[in-house]
Amino acid sequence: GPRVRFGPSPTGFLHLGGLRTALYNYIFAKKHQGTFILRVEDTDQNRVVPGAAEGIEDMLDWAGIPPDESPGRGGPAGPYVQSLRLELYRRASAALLDSGAAYRCFCTPQRLELLRREALRSQQTPRYDNRCRHLTPTEVAQKLSQGLDCVIRFRLEKGVEPFQDLVYGWNKHEVAKVEGDPVILKGDGFPTYHLANVVDDHYMGITHVLRGTEWLASTSKHLLLYKAFGWEPPQFGHLPLLLNKDGGKLSKRQGDIFLERFARDGFLPEALLDIVTNCGSGFTEKQMGRTLEELISQFEVGRITTHSALLDLEALPEFNRVHLTRHIENQGLRQRLVKELQGLVELVYGDQQVDPDVLENEYVERVLLLRKGHISLLKDLVSSDYSYLWVRPSVSRQQLQTISAEADEIGKLVLGLMTRQAAALTIEELNKDLRSLQKQTRETKYSSMMQLLRFVLSGRQHGPSVAEMMVTLGAEEVCGRIHRALSS
Repeated sequence: GPRVRFGPSPTGFLHLGGLRTALYNYIFAKKHQGTFILRVEDTDQNRVVPGAAEGIEDMLDWAGIPPDESPGRGGPAGPYVQSLRLELYRRASAALLDSGAAYRCFCTPQRLELLRREALRSQQTPRYDNRCRHLTPTEVAQKLSQGLDCVIRFRLEKGVEPFQDLVYGWNKHEVAKVEGDPVILKGDGFPTYHLANVVDDHYMGITHVLRGTEWLASTSKHLLLYKAFGWEPPQFGHLPLLLNKDGGKLSKRQGDIFLERFARDGFLPEALLDIVTNCGSGFTEKQMGRTLEELISQFEVGRITTHSALLDLEALPEFNRVHLTRHIENQGLRQRLVKELQGLVELVYGDQQVDPDVLENEYVERVLLLRKGHISLLKDLVSSDYSYLWVRPSVSRQQLQTISAEADEIGKLVLGLMTRQAAALTIEELNKDLRSLQKQTRETKYSSMMQLLRFVLSGRQHGPSVAEMMVTLGAEEVCGRIHRALSS
């Protein structure tokens, strides 16, 4: 089967753009019984953030798209971290020096900076002028004996061959016309991206490279490197950019596109996978609520279009609501939610009197089933609007009588209603029943009766409708609260 890779730089957290690239690679691998590889591209050592590589692998696991081979899992083509593969790059550049496809460049950073400034001043794109390409072997030996610093550059030849991109079709970029010879091995012995990705893709047996469209223009350069090594190149497919819905770049500054944030805020990974593929392309259908299995079965690489993918994050709660509903409906997943919700209740209401009954699995499960479809995030159920579910109010009969002198009678009427209605409580039915109950009181207005009931059930003046509270609490709990209030 195919071998594909996701190659992030360990410079920070995994964000939605990275997740999307990883996801397309994962789906492609699974669709064709292939292997998905995580390779950490840390050749720019100045930018490496300690712990970032582990964090990225953890987030792929969290998202449900774990790599088959990776730094954490190991595998037959390791090591999977570029800084541990320096010897490979050194040997590869030596081979290119021997064949004349690469040369040593002794230009100082100061000279390169002057070239850059000169180009900008005359409104040209800065490029290296290939000066060291013309050094004779004697000159090179002489400079080396003087101990001068050097880098290794790859000789760009004119006349690149077109290649067929899986997404963008036939393509070619005459790189030699627009850029100078690129550095492939830096003075510190670390490779640049161009060399490292070609060497690693070759030795790791990568068959298909699915990466962001920002690399499309470099692909002709990479193909020249494959040709210079005499290696068979993989197939390339470039994925259109993921942008904000207004067409701007996703802002990493606000930190609002990092997976850690979504995980912390309680979004389901499935909702993220669904939204980043929904705004992209490559799938037969576009409906909300697709599972990873459905994404894999619907995926066709030929369906990826070249349009940028516009991400509307405001729709994420709605995506999450749909996936949360699916989780609540599935018995196994529901048990996990029950445990999670019990943990949230302890966390949020731990210092208030939470009754042990209220944390019983059966009660918590009932709440989930009843509020299914009404909540976007599990943690919505511990917001102040829902505090009545977890904290039993301490309300006295005296307080109730100040709301209505008929507190006892109203209590009895509702208790009677609850025993009759216990089987099929619905908000619509209850609202009708409460209207007719009020007609049986002597002088209590409907609004006072509702105020009284809301107070008995939640100890608060404001919140969800009384009928909604009754349905969610259930007949038994409603009766218990009324009995306790009236007998206090």
